[in-house]
Amino acid sequence: MRPDTQDAGFGIYIHWPFCQSKCPYCDFNSHVAANIDHRAWARAYTRALAHYAQETGERVVNSIFFGGGTPSLMAPEIVETVLWCITENWKIDRDVEITLEANPSSVEAGRFADYRAAGVNRVSLGVQALNDADLRALGRLHSTREALQAIEIANKNFHRVSFDLIYARQDQTINSWRQELAFALSLGTEHLSLYQLTIEDGTAFGKRHAAGKLPGLPDDDLSADLYEITQILCEEAGLPAYEVSNHAKPWAQSRHNLIYWRGGDFIGIGPGAHGRLTLSGTRYATETPLDPQEWRAKTQKSCAESQRTALPPHEVALEYLMMSLRLAEGTDLERLSALGFQLDHEKIRNLQDLGLVSISNSAIRATAKGRMVLNSILRELLAV
Repeated sequence: MRPDTQDAGFGIYIHWPFCQSKCPYCDFNSHVAANIDHRAWARAYTRALAHYAQETGERVVNSIFFGGGTPSLMAPEIVETVLWCITENWKIDRDVEITLEANPSSVEAGRFADYRAAGVNRVSLGVQALNDADLRALGRLHSTREALQAIEIANKNFHRVSFDLIYARQDQTINSWRQELAFALSLGTEHLSLYQLTIEDGTAFGKRHAAGKLPGLPDDDLSADLYEITQILCEEAGLPAYEVSNHAKPWAQSRHNLIYWRGGDFIGIGPGAHGRLTLSGTRYATETPLDPQEWRAKTQKSCAESQRTALPPHEVALEYLMMSLRLAEGTDLERLSALGFQLDHEKIRNLQDLGLVSISNSAIRATAKGRMVLNSILRELLAV
């Protein structure tokens, strides 16, 4: 990969900021709205895309991702309009990945068929749990039955299907997670995103936890055991971890997320979306306003960024290291060096002696043991 990030891919992220309700653990930029002008949002997306096309129109789009929020609440016509606009303004990879996130409570067979007809070829379902008690505790609107129906509908409509589960939940035991994950693996999808529950400041769960009203969360030892069981069961099922929290058959890895983790370029469209763009040899971090109406109004005159910051070379290198070390393939040391960053060989040897990293084929990788303490590894590598 060249230091200019071109070889790591180019993606477009479309943020749909609306949900039916706000989940208590969610810290994403999502909003509950009773009435949404879908046509106005379609126009705003196409205006923002057209502005970016003036800067990046020579690039080839490898991935398009509709995230949120709950993009499966979007009218299929918006998806079709956005994809038409992208194909009019950029060259498209023949094997382009086009993903749409969906919640089981908003899945309908007819709507999924319309998304497929619009061009979506991959869907990611926010299942989060496969028992009704924990779904209620997580604030989800769907039931286990609806989740299973959504997976079935998705499998019938798309060649590539993924779904998310959250573990290390309140009062969750090793055996209950083992059974739940084994059942999830039996459902036949080739990609699973498996996240440990994290309590974020500013969320409903964060406030409850601070007030001592979120009992039953696992301690560090139990969390580590749950993580280890997750790795074992997924490996046995042929879905190894290609990233800390993502498991897939080799051909089913998320190409869009790989662009993030490999330090590629991506445009962030929509309220609260972030992007990374390399223009004339300089890499920029972009941000957009969080407020949906403010973002939409800004698209009248611009790509609706609230901030564009030129990243100095050392920040580009550090970001690449922090993101790529999450991957099983690891960090390309030659690329890191070309970005102007050299790792301390003594620190690497110490981490190797502890069994936390390995080096081969000019790449440093976190071992299975190391991925459990990845933040500690990064602190050690980056300590001055």
